[in-house]
Amino acid sequence: MDNGGSDHPPSRPGSGADDRSSSPEGVASSPETDVESGPSSREHGCDGSDGHRVSGADTTRAVIQRRLEALVRENRFTIAVVFPVIGAITLVGSAMEVLPEPLAYNPLLILFGTLVMRSPLVVALLPTLDRRAVGFLGVLTAYTYAIEFIGVRTDWPYGAFEYGIQLGPMLGGEVPLALPLFFVPLVLNAYLLTLLVLRERAVRVLPRLLGAIAAVVAVDLVLDPAAVAIGFWAYVPPGGYYGVPASNYWGWLLSGTVAVVLVDLAFDRDVLLERVRTCEFALDDLVSFVLLWGSINALYGNWLAAGVAGLFCLGLLRTDRYGPEMVTGALPDRLRGR
Repeated sequence: MDNGGSDHPPSRPGSGADDRSSSPEGVASSPETDVESGPSSREHGCDGSDGHRVSGADTTRAVIQRRLEALVRENRFTIAVVFPVIGAITLVGSAMEVLPEPLAYNPLLILFGTLVMRSPLVVALLPTLDRRAVGFLGVLTAYTYAIEFIGVRTDWPYGAFEYGIQLGPMLGGEVPLALPLFFVPLVLNAYLLTLLVLRERAVRVLPRLLGAIAAVVAVDLVLDPAAVAIGFWAYVPPGGYYGVPASNYWGWLLSGTVAVVLVDLAFDRDVLLERVRTCEFALDDLVSFVLLWGSINALYGNWLAAGVAGLFCLGLLRTDRYGPEMVTGALPDRLRGR
């Protein structure tokens, strides 16, 4: 977990982030402290410390936030490790036609598993959402649909491709309705990882944007070969990178640039950085991604793609929040000697 060391960008005066990140867990010792001292309490006055009257809606939001954070914390290992491992087994089993028909490529199971693995990211970012963030993320969602429709109908900018299975309901029979659920979190994960890895250099616009764009393209260096291998989609004709053409990555460079700029504009970076630094599960969705798609690439012998997944592991380790304690923390007390 983030150790809150001196090599991080300084927290805003009075935020108390350094005190929280100096604890063994990298966060306050209880969910209540997390919420009440974090960005949401400063914005909404949940603890009443700013002298403003606390509204019923703010109190309800704080209670819901605490409960969601407690739920994620209690199930971190299951969400970030067990779900992607089961997902990899079922998807490979579907591709090998060893699963019975109701389970093979079942869109409801795919959507449910994706929602569960995304939940740490969503819960972590909830306190940072304001009208500006919602507005820019709404624009990003619209852009995600638009560029995919263009890609399916014109073969630009990704190259000619077609979906091999239905990833849930399809808009116009062409684009998955849940497309933003698949794409937008990938961009957010890449952006948040870049903030933590760059540390004090993240305050500069150019390194921050270039790093995040490179991370988004690297995400697809892992995702697309594995997705092609298990039949999610296919390129016509197949490309030289495990069936993926170079045009796809030029398309991701374009899409990633637009998406990263919109994300960068959406959030107050001070609030976002403090939240990510003090929320130990903020990048658990990226852990799920690496395990799911990295393991599929390894099973199919896509070693270069698996190696890129390994680079993401190194980036996650650099955030100082992942180690043996995440595994031991998920064990029952009797197995931990308590």
